[in-house]
Amino acid sequence: MTTENPTIEAFEGFATVASPGVAAVAFIPREHYKSVVAALKADAFEMASDVCGVDYLIAGARTLPEGVKPERFEVVTSLLSMSRRIRVRIRVQLPDADPTVDSLFDLYPGTEAMERETFDLVGIRFAGHPDLSRILLPEEWEGHPLRKDYGIGGVPVQFKSTPGPR
Repeated sequence: MTTENPTIEAFEGFATVASPGVAAVAFIPREHYKSVVAALKADAFEMASDVCGVDYLIAGARTLPEGVKPERFEVVTSLLSMSRRIRVRIRVQLPDADPTVDSLFDLYPGTEAMERETFDLVGIRFAGHPDLSRILLPEEWEGHPLRKDYGIGGVPVQFKSTPGPR
């Protein structure tokens, strides 16, 4: 769904790489995240198809463009322009000490649940979100289970007795 060499003006001045299936992947500093997404929306990117978080605590070395400092957390946002028939991906590095980035809710209301899920499971905060509360786990749950340093186990699982294969 990509066109050859599309111009993504909002990415000018930021590190970008090619990736299969998308027009470009841009590495945007968090202080520019929302303004770049707003510029993309104005440039006919009508849909935010995904917002998710990644924890690179134990990932080891990873390949990033020159000038992009690797951090523990990353927010990955995928935008789609149906009218231009292209996709773009935005990657924002977030430090362990302050994994916070601006919410896209006022630009794309459909990101509300995706941002809540990212907060709930990874612990990344979205500044300006209208209801940044847990969406999958109970409010009293401690921690964020998709973080690489989250303890394993602790919740016993019971299975029904069923006859095995004969």
